[in-house]
Amino acid sequence: MNGKSVYLDSSAIAKRYLAEDGSETVDALYRRAEDREVKLAFSLWNVGEVVRAIAKAERLRWISKEQAGAATWAFLRESLKLRDLGVLRTVPVRGDFLAKALTLLLREGIGQADGLQIATCKGSGASALVSADRRLLEVARSEGLVALDPVGDGPRIRSI
Repeated sequence: MNGKSVYLDSSAIAKRYLAEDGSETVDALYRRAEDREVKLAFSLWNVGEVVRAIAKAERLRWISKEQAGAATWAFLRESLKLRDLGVLRTVPVRGDFLAKALTLLLREGIGQADGLQIATCKGSGASALVSADRRLLEVARSEGLVALDPVGDGPRIRSI
């Protein structure tokens, strides 16, 4: 493995389990992780957010109840599988990350969850943060991170 790691926020992870613009880019990252070409990382916080995104898609009738159940279980199983392969790091929610998130909330006006993504990405040592949230990407870049959108930055993400 080349030692490169990519931090995914929940908006990026959800693209793996819900067909959306940018899903192909995230799918390619997951395939590369399974092939041990890149490591993935995300906060344990994201587990609930991804499950919530899937439930919202069901509630809005974008997917059926059966599809939502299948997507939720696929996310959980695949996360455990990649963690067991050593190519997914699930980063605990820590007090120092929450403190940094609060600082970003006060300074930049972003939500605590978005601030937590930036702080956790920094703390994980990832090469890049991948998110579909434009404001999160903007603040992450201002914090010195390589921050990429799976829709607009697909080629750059694939080259990591």
